[in-house]
Amino acid sequence: MKIKVWISVALLTGCATLALAQDASKQPAMSAEEQAAMEKWQKAMTPGASHKTLETMAGTWDTSVTSWMAPGAPPQTSNGTSVNKMIMGGRYLEQRFSGSVMGQPFEGLGYTGYDNVTAKYWGSWMDNMSTGVMTSTGTGDGKSYKFAATMSDPMSGGPSTAEERITVVDKDHHTFEMWGPGPDGKNFKMMEIKYSRKK
Repeated sequence: MKIKVWISVALLTGCATLALAQDASKQPAMSAEEQAAMEKWQKAMTPGASHKTLETMAGTWDTSVTSWMAPGAPPQTSNGTSVNKMIMGGRYLEQRFSGSVMGQPFEGLGYTGYDNVTAKYWGSWMDNMSTGVMTSTGTGDGKSYKFAATMSDPMSGGPSTAEERITVVDKDHHTFEMWGPGPDGKNFKMMEIKYSRKK
């Protein structure tokens, strides 16, 4: 229901803006309340500096993946490719990942954005090793990002949490890390992905 309301308001706002632009002389002046609402919508929908920082991670990348099943366990390694691009007028970073996990083909699809209303970065991730979606929210400054993620845990049937960290080394390299609770409840590094821009 909330989604329908938001879509309706957005469409009405867009139509009102278009109508005003087409013939402002025939439209009644907006009230102060309407003008304030229009300005809030405009601010919420316009990409800014925080969205611009995500462009650093756009491009085609060679990836080196290292994962650990448990603290102290021997690492498993694999390689892959990630094709990242900004979509919808620079509002969201789309990531399409392909590679392998434990000898099995792996593909994933993720989106990262910045919500002007909440002033937080957010992410979503889905892949062929699950039927659910991992969601995350966090902060960042263009050099480093930190997210708190939630996903469904097939072992317990309930939610599980993880911490994600992204470090931008330079325009051609960045690193993703995932940390989660081990058997003792303490977080350990579960995964590290090194991204190198494909030449």
